Amino acid sequence: MSAAGQTAPPRPAHRGHVPRGRAWWWTVGTGAALLVLMCVHIVANHFVVDEVGGLRTYHQVLEYLSHPVIVVTESLLIVVVTIHAMLGVRGILLDFDMSARARRRVDRGLWALGGATIAYGLFLLLTLASRT
Repeated sequence: MSAAGQTAPPRPAHRGHVPRGRAWWWTVGTGAALLVLMCVHIVANHFVVDEVGGLRTYHQVLEYLSHPVIVVTESLLIVVVTIHAMLGVRGILLDFDMSARARRRVDRGLWALGGATIAYGLFLLLTLASRT
């Protein structure tokens, strides 16, 4: 009991791992970047197209990816979407109040899944870009 006769507040359940604040800020930052990058992506891919229906043909996609700025923008979109998604899944899984060991396994698994997702997305993007 404290001097005022009250009990101390309970300790947070998630001790011993990355502070929630840092993950929250990463989620906010990637969410904001996601809004900007998705707007650029949607406008560039669906509103600035001569085809009916707003979809590019394969050859138009190759022409679009011939610009280095577009490749960088689409690469950033892949990275930001993946990080934001992995943080969301992590947040949901941490709600299960698992042990510190299980949290470390979840973090390692999400790092592996996120890394593989980014690598695969960049591989596909750069394969298309190399065909221009």
